[in-house]
Amino acid sequence: MSTEVNARVTGAWLEHHDPGDRVFANIGDLELESGEILPSVTIAYQTWGVLNSAGDNAILVNHALTGWSDVPGWWPSMVGPGLPLDTNRYFIICPNVIGGCQGSTGPASLAPDGKRWGSRFPTVTIRDMVAAELALTNLLQISHYILAVGPSLGGMRSLEWAIQHPDRVNAICTIGSSAVATGDQIGTASIQIRAIKADPNYNNGDFYELEVGPIEGMGIARRIAHLTYRTESEMDVRFGRELQGDETGRYAVESYLDHQAQKLAQRFDANTYIALTEAMNSHDVGRDRGGVAAALAEIKIPVVVVSIDTDRLFPPRLQEEIVELVPGAAELITVSSPFGHDGFLIDVESVGDAVRKAIILGIKG
Repeated sequence: MSTEVNARVTGAWLEHHDPGDRVFANIGDLELESGEILPSVTIAYQTWGVLNSAGDNAILVNHALTGWSDVPGWWPSMVGPGLPLDTNRYFIICPNVIGGCQGSTGPASLAPDGKRWGSRFPTVTIRDMVAAELALTNLLQISHYILAVGPSLGGMRSLEWAIQHPDRVNAICTIGSSAVATGDQIGTASIQIRAIKADPNYNNGDFYELEVGPIEGMGIARRIAHLTYRTESEMDVRFGRELQGDETGRYAVESYLDHQAQKLAQRFDANTYIALTEAMNSHDVGRDRGGVAAALAEIKIPVVVVSIDTDRLFPPRLQEEIVELVPGAAELITVSSPFGHDGFLIDVESVGDAVRKAIILGIKG
């Protein structure tokens, strides 16, 4: 049976694609929060710098929803000699999450029966992602991390590292993230999921053998999401009501959103979009821990919380909540940016300064 899948079906990395700088590790079977077993899990990851003999100069980077293991590819000017994630001093590692679509086991991966997981892929949570990252950490003989850092979905995972594995990480830095998903976030995300599932090519998630996948549905989801990633004023000032000036008759903002949708289709998978969005919707550090306040009160390591003042997806009050509830060990750094949630990708100098500060705290820890 052929495993070939064309680009009009999914933008996932598949077995016949060039792996680039990705490394693939098998962490074995993984028991999920649901009790299900995800068998023979592969984690795709990339590294920069050199792990020292003690295995204690590592920094874990947790990517966001549509990020992947290639940190310089999605977070420019952050990794390299002399940069905030200084490869002359530290060993930087970024794994692609389980449920992902860039080499780690996810819905587009081959299941043990040789077919794509598709609709059979189990539900995964933020804690499941961290469990996979811990298994990879152990496999690579990394004793602990100086810092676990990440934006958005990555910040959620960093918080879970601080709560679950304080002996394996000296400090964390969350960027534009939260301790629990809000009703507003879940509402917006649920519409995006519905857009994908309403695409006639979705086929209940089993679209990999079709000629065309739910690219249009995922594109609509991305357009909705991107409006939450930027600010209302930016959309108005940058694009306003100007027409694009071509034969399409589109407004400039429509053209911009179309471009973002087309870019995502080239490197992402619709089932992964759903799986990771649902994981974010389920995020709650207080689940089965007595509530958010009780869970955050257990954190004893330094926490640097980066807030973006114009973020309308993760508004500053959510970062303030983390700082208020972590007992005496959290510091809030507010980045002023006109770019909303995406400020972490664009205002890298300010964000980089916060990461440098978190690393210093991690070294002291």
